[in-house]
Amino acid sequence: MIDLPPLARLGGRVATGLLDVTRDPAALESRGWWAVVAGDDGPPVCARFADVRPAPPAPASPAPWYGPSRAAWTSSLDRAAWTAGVADIHARIAAGEVYQVNLCRVLSAPLPAVPGHAHDIDALTARLRRHHPAAAPAGTVRLPDHGVEIATASPELFLRRTGRTVESGPIKGTARTAAAFLPKDRAENVMITDLVRNDLGAVCAPGSVTVPGLCVPEPYPGLVHLVSTVRGELTAGAGWPALLDAAFPPGSVTGAPKSSALRAIAALEPVPRGPYCGAVGWVDADRGTGELSVAIRTFWIDRASGTPLLRFGAGAGITWDSDPAGEWAETELKAARLLAVASDPNDHEHVHDLRRAPSWR
Repeated sequence: MIDLPPLARLGGRVATGLLDVTRDPAALESRGWWAVVAGDDGPPVCARFADVRPAPPAPASPAPWYGPSRAAWTSSLDRAAWTAGVADIHARIAAGEVYQVNLCRVLSAPLPAVPGHAHDIDALTARLRRHHPAAAPAGTVRLPDHGVEIATASPELFLRRTGRTVESGPIKGTARTAAAFLPKDRAENVMITDLVRNDLGAVCAPGSVTVPGLCVPEPYPGLVHLVSTVRGELTAGAGWPALLDAAFPPGSVTGAPKSSALRAIAALEPVPRGPYCGAVGWVDADRGTGELSVAIRTFWIDRASGTPLLRFGAGAGITWDSDPAGEWAETELKAARLLAVASDPNDHEHVHDLRRAPSWR
């Protein structure tokens, strides 16, 4: 067992004093404040905390983060396998099986052995807050006894709930500048927005699902995304279990139709995604509010093998118009700054030259 207490740092709050952990999402309709992590390994992990307070300002001297060497990162798909995967998806599109598939690779690097140091994922969150500013501050979910150690800087809203109103903000389309978007980017966004609209429509009142914003450019460090907004009103009796059942996994990181895209992902991606492309966030059952992000721009520590590994995912939506080299470059663009932040902070060249793409093997 790791000598680090359970903690959640989400939504401008910090939560301590773990009360209980369950994988039953019905608990989110009970009482209390919950941290939620959902991945590809089954029902979500829901952790209820006793002490929830506004998060203090970032400490002047946060705990040290001992990151991996930048050269140590390896990819679950090399460039040849990526190119073959894109070709396979093109064949599935030609056969009428899918319209789009989000193809992802998981990047991994061993964390260095530091005597007396347990590699606190919250220290990595502090680095993300300092070196990768975004619209939503980076967050932590640390549940060592339950195999959950996550630092996330996700900009993408999966589900926000205020009473009976629910909202999703799918991101699809990534470029270095707003002027660099291709027609493919907008087509992808519209396709996934329609998928999300249908997902929410399964649990929302007829006629209540709207799209207040479509393909809106939003700048982030080093890149620009196209973001849409989908909103609806839950039907009577529908709560978090029904909402998660209808909308998970997020459409923006699976594809369309979702069921066919998931079959393609299972066939083409050689390792599980873990929490990547799942959801991470909080639910306040007492107030009927909550916010879950799509778990992109997310690091997690995997200690299953004994040697702690830091993992990170990167992916791209593949359509008929996709060029394998261009989609590979998109995954590098998405990951370069973040891998530089998470890698050895004593490697000054890597920390400060955040524009460089990593040399993944």
